[in-house]
Amino acid sequence: MVFINFRGVELRHAFISHLVAAFEQHRINFFIDKDEQKGRDLKHLFKRIKESHIALAIFSRRYAQSKWCLNELVKIKKLADNKKLKVVPIFYKVKVGDVRHQKGEFGRNFWKLAKASTGEEIKKWKEALEFVSSKMGLPLGNKRYSS
Repeated sequence: MVFINFRGVELRHAFISHLVAAFEQHRINFFIDKDEQKGRDLKHLFKRIKESHIALAIFSRRYAQSKWCLNELVKIKKLADNKKLKVVPIFYKVKVGDVRHQKGEFGRNFWKLAKASTGEEIKKWKEALEFVSSKMGLPLGNKRYSS
């Protein structure tokens, strides 16, 4: 199964809809949060991550506004560290370095969220962002169509 980690508000009806259509067409088993019952806690999403073989971490400008996205990424990193999950980063209209070093618009969103977070959370998020963004990934810039 492929777990798709992304900031929904920005990508759900654009890039993600095309990705989901392609996965369905090719009968690739995937998990996306819209398939989940509302009101469930993060532990259930962690279970879905653990059941997966691959995780796509789709970084966008607003990704770092979400504690949920970042906490999922921490879990993804932990499983990848233990060779139980392969992770592929996708950089959707953001620079790899901005994600890795929390700079640019991505960084501003990260540090704004960090102000309302604990030091331990921030440390784990930074480690996960640095780890995942150092993997071979796919940059999708402004000059490409989202499909």
